[in-house]
Amino acid sequence: MLRLSGVGLRLTRLTLSDFRNYPHLAWHPGGAAGARIAAIFGPNGGGKTNLLEAISLLGAGRGLRRARRADLARREGAGGFAVAGRFVGSEGEFSVATGVPAPATPAAEPRRIFRLDGAALQSQGDIAARVALAWLTPPMERLFQETAGGRRRFLDRLVAALEAAHGGELAAHERALAARMRLLRTHGADPAWLAAIEDAIARHAVAVSAARGAVLRRLNQALATVTPDGFPPARADLLCPIAARLAQAPALAVEEWLRARLREGRSADRASGQNGVGAHRADFTLHDAARNLPAAQASTGEQKALLIGVILGHAALVARVRGFAPILLLDEPMVHLDARRRAALVAALAALPAQIILTGTDREPFLPLADAATGWHCGGGGLIADPGFLPAADARGAAAPLPL
Repeated sequence: MLRLSGVGLRLTRLTLSDFRNYPHLAWHPGGAAGARIAAIFGPNGGGKTNLLEAISLLGAGRGLRRARRADLARREGAGGFAVAGRFVGSEGEFSVATGVPAPATPAAEPRRIFRLDGAALQSQGDIAARVALAWLTPPMERLFQETAGGRRRFLDRLVAALEAAHGGELAAHERALAARMRLLRTHGADPAWLAAIEDAIARHAVAVSAARGAVLRRLNQALATVTPDGFPPARADLLCPIAARLAQAPALAVEEWLRARLREGRSADRASGQNGVGAHRADFTLHDAARNLPAAQASTGEQKALLIGVILGHAALVARVRGFAPILLLDEPMVHLDARRRAALVAALAALPAQIILTGTDREPFLPLADAATGWHCGGGGLIADPGFLPAADARGAAAPLPL
């Protein structure tokens, strides 16, 4: 049975203004009892995933849908939106807010703003140091039938939850790759300038690859001991020539090797319009470790079970390393699971000290959690508390729009 330790991170209040289908909303997920689990159910299109997306925006990154800023604002609104959360962590209470002000003109596209305890932030790193989130959504079930880019993003979210600097290294690596390609397209570009950019690529690529490899090694150790009962044991493997060299040589030697590869590949990369080497070429695989079966060859239900095992195992690892478990956002987690695994998942969730917010179309699969969770009917831009779960007040509308 899965067990976590450490002080949990809790979202105690979520407030929305003009976000997706919510004009205004003030919601206390834990209700009067401060429950760790909130189960949200209702018809498709009611706004269940929108709530999870709003919470995901309170962490570092672009959220669980990676949506454009313009798509997050309510269609009938003025063009801006705001999301705010009040959290309790190991160091006490704090608030995070994000959003986009309504544009001054139709052509304007204001930047997304972040605030921590009311103070404006220039970097998301300060948020990453306070808030850890993990999520599972239905599109992720196709992770191993789609492109390597989606798998890298999934992996990098796992890494960033443990290494707060990882997002910054990734962003710097991407900026350096883009700068190199611009220079390669410029005839007569200064070789010294190009060499400096390639040096930056090498340094950031080695840092990113080392972090990915280290987290996957620790994750595999966690998965070997904390996989929920009835779920297949998962094993993750990094496919990356940089990480492979790091296993055999010091980081400085790998940086020099990568700089040489970049120099040698300039003509080919100019012709192809792509950077041929770097951390952006990595991939990873997931196996059912008991059968050595790749996830890509497993059934839909087995893939879902493997991913759930990874998310819960990663939560255990985060709790062990950072002292608090991440908030888990599970969108339709029961779909594609058989009755035995649904029961095992309910037991695992009930045992977690982490805060968990999960969704589904039907109420019945969540009833075994009724003594440990608040239950919410979702629709019409609000949430109605279900009396069959722990006590909670309805959440329909905030008194006023959130200021940014």
